[in-house]
Formats: sequence, C-alpha cells, structure tokens
Amino acid sequence: MREVNGGYSKNSKNPGSGLVLPYLLYLDDEDRQRFLDGLSRVCDRFGWILWAYCLMDNHYHLLVETEQPTLSRGMREVNGGYSQRFNRRHGRVGHVLQGRYKAILVDKDAYLIELQRYIVLNPVRAGLCGSAGDWRWSSYAAVMGQAESLPGLAADRLLSLFGTERTAARTAFARFVAEGVGHVFEPEVQAQCFLGGENFVANVMGMAEPVSAEVPRRQRLAPSLPQIEADAAHRDEAIRRAYATGAYTLSEIGAHFGLHYATISRIARQASGG
Repeated sequence: MREVNGGYSKNSKNPGSGLVLPYLLYLDDEDRQRFLDGLSRVCDRFGWILWAYCLMDNHYHLLVETEQPTLSRGMREVNGGYSQRFNRRHGRVGHVLQGRYKAILVDKDAYLIELQRYIVLNPVRAGLCGSAGDWRWSSYAAVMGQAESLPGLAADRLLSLFGTERTAARTAFARFVAEGVGHVFEPEVQAQCFLGGENFVANVMGMAEPVSAEVPRRQRLAPSLPQIEADAAHRDEAIRRAYATGAYTLSEIGAHFGLHYATISRIARQASGG
C-alpha cells in the first residue's frame, strides 16, 4: 500500500499545539539548501515520492508518498541530520527541532492537488511574499522551472495532471495556485491524522468491515455518470453531483467529462463554497 503523508515540523516544544516560537529554523539560504540536500538524500534512500515542500522561517511542510512504512525512519533522518549540520555550522548544541513531527495520512485522489496549492501558498498567507513564485524555497519554484528540481520531486507527474504539454501545464498549474490566494482551505482531519472520507480511513486502518455496509450500498445505488449528466442543468452541476455521491473518483469523473483532474477538483470543491 502506498501512503501519502502531508505534515509539518516546527522548532517548538509541542509541534501539535500550533505554538511557533520566535527563533529561526534556518539562519540563511545555506541552511535552507543544506536542509533540502538532506531531504533529497532521504527521498532517494527510502524511495519517497516528494509531491510538495515549503520551507518557512521556523517550520516546514512536506507532502510525500511512501510505498513502504518508512515515514518515521525517514523523518528522523531529515530532522536529526539537519540538526547536526546546523549545530556544527553555527557552533551550537542541543535540539534544533524539538518534539515529534506531525503527520497526516491523505486520500491522494481527493486532496493531492489541493494540498499542493495549500503548501506552496504558505509564504503568501504569512505575508512573506506576494505570490508563490516569489518564494524560492518551495516546490512551486522547481515545478515552474524557476529553481533546480530536487531528486524525487514529482514535478512531471504533477504537471501531467494539468496538461500534456509542459508549458501549457505550467500555465494551468500557476493559474490554479493563484486562484487559491484568499481561498480558505479547511479540510476535515479525522482522528487528528487522516484526511479523507470514512471508507478511506477504514481501509487504511484495516477495518473496512464496520463501514462497508453503507459505502458499497451507496456505490451500488449511485446513478451512472451519463444519467447524472443528463439529469443536471449544466456540466458543473453534474460534476458536483457525481462527486457528492462518493461513488466516483475525481479521475473517473474527469475521464467521463473529458476534463483534467485539476479542473474536476476545482469544480467539485465549489460545492462546499470553496
């Protein structure tokens, strides 16, 4: 089973509390580059797919996909290795990153591209820059060809969700990210560690039986995509209805309507006012 994990780590004593202390995780760009170098080595060693990252002043965000349960070991290497390099370089001792990182297991099909946007817009929301393209230390710059791509960064796979031609796909991705400025993304995290629906959570936990009675029934009773399209007043309404059934993935809906995954996600999210 492949796991997609979105999370963050802060240089605070309680990463889960939302407390951000007023000292810096990176003192300069060399620190940031050393952190990314260490992250690259971990991605290579454990075979991680790196979907997104963003280095802030006193914390960072990652979105990684793992084929094996290596997240804990890998994150220990990311944080521990960086702490050692930071202390050697600056003549310090002690922990740079204190406490355990926070990880959230993500339903890839439902949230992958929305989390991409959320992560790379962190500097904009924090008032550190005017647009995602102004921040060098995120995956946005690499995806857009403005910075060297890290080994393991799934830039091509991400762009393929926005188009088959690279330039056009980058334009579409940039537009999608820009549309997220001012957009409030408040995903419902279940049990403090899952971002996805009931069926996703149950499958991950290996306990699909308790919820299988309703979910398969709902899927069996869901109208076909052609029927949903015929009954809807317009295309976008049909897309929202199809998504709301819970019976179809974004990819399946996109294939039926001849639209890219990213477009389907944007239209579907409008159903909840996002």
